[in-house]
Amino acid sequence: MQETVIEANRSERHYWTDLWKFRELLWILALRDVTVRYKQTVLGVAWSFVRPTLTTVIFVFTFSKVAKVPPEPNTPYAVMVLPAVLIWMFFSTSLSTVSSSIVSNTNLVAKVYFPRLIIPLSSVIVGLIDFLIGATLLIPLFLWYGFTPGWQVIFAPAFLLLAFLAAFSFGLIFAALNVKYRDVSQLVPFLIQFGFYACPIAYSVRLIENEWWYPIYNLNPLVGILDGFRWCLLAGNSPFRMDSFIPSVVIIFATTLVAILFFRKRENSFVDYI
Repeated sequence: MQETVIEANRSERHYWTDLWKFRELLWILALRDVTVRYKQTVLGVAWSFVRPTLTTVIFVFTFSKVAKVPPEPNTPYAVMVLPAVLIWMFFSTSLSTVSSSIVSNTNLVAKVYFPRLIIPLSSVIVGLIDFLIGATLLIPLFLWYGFTPGWQVIFAPAFLLLAFLAAFSFGLIFAALNVKYRDVSQLVPFLIQFGFYACPIAYSVRLIENEWWYPIYNLNPLVGILDGFRWCLLAGNSPFRMDSFIPSVVIIFATTLVAILFFRKRENSFVDYI
């Protein structure tokens, strides 16, 4: 990594240049976080398989066997649930780690100059690695049920990108606030728990699309992501819903822009509160 000379107002005049220059630091932090995440664990990286598998099994038993919630047409319940579980775990894990990322790296923030945006970015990468490992579970699941995705699967990375931006943008706002207001660290887990039930993870949107509050429900940006990701993998058995996709895209891109501006405005004051 090249040596950087700290100048007055450098963080303003060369911020985006420095962000690229310090890209190696981003990968170092991401690797460190992955290592710490699984250090001194018995199962290690296998947790990336265990968590979504157990969650899916519980959902299949609770919602399919007990509550008799119907899946998407011509789709096994487990095949409908696992893709949504994977996306939700990626989002919730990334949101949680990004929100606490600045406070968790106080020593680094207080002593060394680098674009602070690197810290939350590295936190999202950790969640992305978890997702990519866990996503391999879809292969044996689809083979077991003899289920084959359609041509829509080529759009799956686009919805993963939206989930990435959603976790990063909302987490970035919470990360900046958490430096000054430590109550945020208590608020985020509550919001994640609430969001778990407010998103179509264990059920199909078909069950509620005729309710009067359905347009309000679609303002949740995760609805369009989860619904769209299912559309990509379920071979057309889950319809593409423009009424949830458009609000998701608009809200996520607007939030990403606002979050970056908000974070940059507060970034120089982090040391004062840390």
